[in-house]
Amino acid sequence: MQEVDLLKQTVRALLAGQLEAAADPHRPRWHLAAPVGLLNDPNGFIEHDGRYHLFYQWNPLGCEHSNKGWGHVSSTDLLHWRHELPALLPVEPYEQSGCYSGSAVSDEQGRLTLIYTGNVKYPDGSRTAFQCLARDDGRGGFDKLGPVLDLPPGYSGHVRDPKVWHDGQQWLMVLGARTLDDRGEVLLYRGASLHEWQWVGPIAGSGRGGLGEFGYMWECPDLFALGSYHVLISCPQGVAPQGEDYLNLYQCGWLAGHFDGTRFEHGAFHELDRGFEFYAPQTTIDRQGRRLLFGWLGLPEENEMSQPTIAHGWLHQMSCPRELYWQEAWLCQRPVAELAALKGDESHYQGAVTGAPALALGSAWLDLAPSGRGVLTIGEGLRLHWQPGEVALERRNWGSGEWQWRRAPWLGGVLRVLLDSSSIECFVDEGRAVLSARHFPAGEPLASWQGEGEIAVWHWPLRASLVQ
Repeated sequence: MQEVDLLKQTVRALLAGQLEAAADPHRPRWHLAAPVGLLNDPNGFIEHDGRYHLFYQWNPLGCEHSNKGWGHVSSTDLLHWRHELPALLPVEPYEQSGCYSGSAVSDEQGRLTLIYTGNVKYPDGSRTAFQCLARDDGRGGFDKLGPVLDLPPGYSGHVRDPKVWHDGQQWLMVLGARTLDDRGEVLLYRGASLHEWQWVGPIAGSGRGGLGEFGYMWECPDLFALGSYHVLISCPQGVAPQGEDYLNLYQCGWLAGHFDGTRFEHGAFHELDRGFEFYAPQTTIDRQGRRLLFGWLGLPEENEMSQPTIAHGWLHQMSCPRELYWQEAWLCQRPVAELAALKGDESHYQGAVTGAPALALGSAWLDLAPSGRGVLTIGEGLRLHWQPGEVALERRNWGSGEWQWRRAPWLGGVLRVLLDSSSIECFVDEGRAVLSARHFPAGEPLASWQGEGEIAVWHWPLRASLVQ
């Protein structure tokens, strides 16, 4: 399809569908979502020339995983976002099956440059992938510079999701990969420029670093320094459940250790979010020195096509922006400080759990300090449980109707709960664990409380933060 034709179809989809999507009562009030169509992985998250830029996988023509390009928003404060021109549309032969995920950097001349995977699927079921560049054209769009890296020997057509950074001496790239014998790995390249890359080798994956068998594909790698450690975030596919761990169809987690520019020595794999929907996160470092993260509050191939928002022409949203930090050598997450600006008037309750008020929880921030055992019910399909040593999120599956659980250890600290029209993000013990999920209440949900013991509740309604 020619670019002008795809642009015309995109404009038609926006004109025909934007009002319908915006009128959906499940539409987020302060999380990012695409104006129409399907959103998935966050891409190209960067602070550049005084603005935060976030790109995202986007199919503007429908809610299926096809026609994948990159949408683009920018902000000065992580709260109020401006729609920019679509950054990438899949119109070149080397990306004919989609402009897949990647990252963004300021190049040697300070120009915003995108590094992404061009995906090509063939009629016989085989596929290949190219790592490609596109550069800011100075008019709000991007000029494609074409592929700079082909498939390495010994790997399938599943090599994608480049995350690129400069270490002060050279460019480095990590890629998610699947070997020809179905082992997931993270590959490392180095380059003197963004156009020329040298193979270094796999630095993590199934059968490496003491992990044992650990999936057939590792997607969306992100390697960075934080404090005195290096962290590798990635999304292994094909990892079997182990007790209360790895219960989602695909996993998302972190490894911590030390990276010397060639090798990554690391410890155990830990889930980054223990809820129902969280995948493909990407981080950046901003001018304040914070390591910030956005994740996709979705999961490929698991119940997504039965979400009720599809009837309104849109699907999926981002997580809230989060800051990563260490707490006793444990990677923690907290909502960025800027989100406090959305808070309305505070209300407070202290007393028996059963006497807590029926608060409106359509868009709200809750801080909970409970004791004993109890449960907060949010609408008709979501419950947050606590008991000594454990917090659990219970959700009614909107496809099957069954109740399902996700659990996290709890040291007894404050539970911070951020709610939007169809999402919950619960930060446990200052973010040592997070439980995130989508849910679709029939109307404005109210809190109801059951249990024993005491609770302190701080409640703030959250104002809308509109995309402009």
